[in-house]
Amino acid sequence: MPKAAQPKSKEAKAKAATSGGKGKKKKWSKGKVKEKLQNLVLFDKSTYEKLISDIPKNKLITPSIISEKLKVNGSLARRAVKELLSKGLIRVIDAHHAQAIYTRSSHG
Repeated sequence: MPKAAQPKSKEAKAKAATSGGKGKKKKWSKGKVKEKLQNLVLFDKSTYEKLISDIPKNKLITPSIISEKLKVNGSLARRAVKELLSKGLIRVIDAHHAQAIYTRSSHG
């Protein structure tokens, strides 16, 4: 005959109830933190020269590309596009209210 299990004391039952289960509670991760960009808000001489000389040679020109390559903020990149357009260095492919696409102007 199997032995009858001995009844647990109240303390033993309380200890078993609190210690059992998953253990520690899972902590939520803070998520990935995007690093802050330190883009220029005004053109300095070297950046402006790079804009005039290098950007019109690209096949695809958008404010986003100018912002990334020259490390300038978006509003400055949009102004740069207007500047290049007025000088005739680039031409419009497609203009949309959110994103405009340009290319180098062909000096045939």
